[in-house]
Amino acid sequence: MIFATKLSRALLPVAVISAAPALAAQSADMAQLGSHLTAVKTMSANFTQTDPRGRSAGGTLQLKRPGKVRFAYSSGDLLLVADGSKLSFVDYQVGQKSSWPLSKTPLGVLLSGSPNLKGKAQIMPSTDPNVMVVRARDPAQYGSLTLAFLRNGSAPGGLQLYGWTAIDAQNKRTTVKLSNVRYNVAVPDSAFTYAEPKKKGR
Repeated sequence: MIFATKLSRALLPVAVISAAPALAAQSADMAQLGSHLTAVKTMSANFTQTDPRGRSAGGTLQLKRPGKVRFAYSSGDLLLVADGSKLSFVDYQVGQKSSWPLSKTPLGVLLSGSPNLKGKAQIMPSTDPNVMVVRARDPAQYGSLTLAFLRNGSAPGGLQLYGWTAIDAQNKRTTVKLSNVRYNVAVPDSAFTYAEPKKKGR
C-alpha cells in the first residue's frame, strides 16, 4: 500500500511487554494519559528515526493541537506535515507529494484536540514501572502506533513522550526516539505550511 510504505518512512523502541497490569492500574494510567494529552497544546523535540531496513535519519518535530505536526528531516529534502485535516509526505528530492486524511492515520489519535481514547488506546504491560506503553489504533485507520511515555512529575500530566513504534498494514515497523522535548512552547501556524515540490525536469 502506498500509504503504508511512505508513512513508515516518515514516522517512532518501546519498553518490553510483559504480563498484563491490573485493571485498576490500567484505568488510572488511561486517566493519566488523557490528562497528559489534554494538557499538551504544543510540543517541540528532536527525533531519530529507524526505518524497517535499519536506516537511521534525524530531524526536528513541532506539534500543535489540534491536528498539526511537522517532521523536518535534517537532509532538508523530506517533510511530513499535518495541517489540521490532512497528512502530507513531501519529497523535494524526487519532486513528489502524497497526502491522506489525517483521521485515517494513527497520528489522528495523538493529535486530537479533545482525544477520545475509548476503543482507540490500550495500556500495554511494561517491565519498567517508570515507562507507560500505549497502543493507539482506530479501526478506521491505517496501521497503529505503540507509544512509550516516561513517568515524569514535571511533565504535563506526569508523562513525557519518549517515542513510538509505527506499524503499517504490512506489519513493517519504524521507530522514532525523541530528545530535547519541550512542552507548551510557542509554535507558529506557519510551521505547518510548506512549498509545493517541483517535479524533476521543471
